[in-house]
Amino acid sequence: MGEAKVGIQLIIYRERTQKDLAGVLRECATAGYVGIEAGNLFQMHDPQQVKEALAETGLKVAGMHTNYNGVSTEAQLAEHFAYLQAVNSSYLICSGVAPGKGIGRYETAAKTFNRVGARCRDEGLVFCYHNHAWEFESFNGVKGIHRLAELTDPELVKLCVDVYWVHVGGEDPAAFIRRYANRGGYYHFKDGAPGSFTELGRGEVNLTAAKDAALEAGAVWIVYEQDRTDKVVRDSIVESREYLRTLGL
Repeated sequence: MGEAKVGIQLIIYRERTQKDLAGVLRECATAGYVGIEAGNLFQMHDPQQVKEALAETGLKVAGMHTNYNGVSTEAQLAEHFAYLQAVNSSYLICSGVAPGKGIGRYETAAKTFNRVGARCRDEGLVFCYHNHAWEFESFNGVKGIHRLAELTDPELVKLCVDVYWVHVGGEDPAAFIRRYANRGGYYHFKDGAPGSFTELGRGEVNLTAAKDAALEAGAVWIVYEQDRTDKVVRDSIVESREYLRTLGL
């Protein structure tokens, strides 16, 4: 097992990330996170302001998150590559597959993702697909997520495994991580129950087993993600960071 860096997905801050990035990053750094994940921050803020906020806090950009449309054109990719390289980050993360219905959506997306993964490799970057629960729907006995994995090159298309959504999708997160250990490196740790999100350690997800599997697979980043909270955000992110420390992270 190796060491993994601990990051935070800024989704929990909602619109505040667009209004007060410097304040958000200060809170994340004070809570003990070493990296942040968000969309392309250069599309939200002046690039120099982003660089200054990162430099002030010492935070790294763990990865950049976008959707299928955000990786399906060369113009979009070029913009994201420039951003990631400017902030010295390696991971381009995509949620969502091609438009359409049934298993064909995954088959179309696989072709796109192999192409994007090759472009990322050429740029010194890593492409990851982020799962939700809906990819675990079965089509004539074949789940979408497994068809996507079958048709994509594991050297080009890695996974950002969201352990909460694997759980909600009906599979065991640790077993899923081990099944796709050759696509490892980047993980979202999220907790809760179907239809609700909580601070880490307060929900149904077996995060201890997921952590062990992720470290076995060579986790580079373990990123805390909580889509929403009823608490003061600062309190939620501190609680989750403290829980990750109990796991040795």
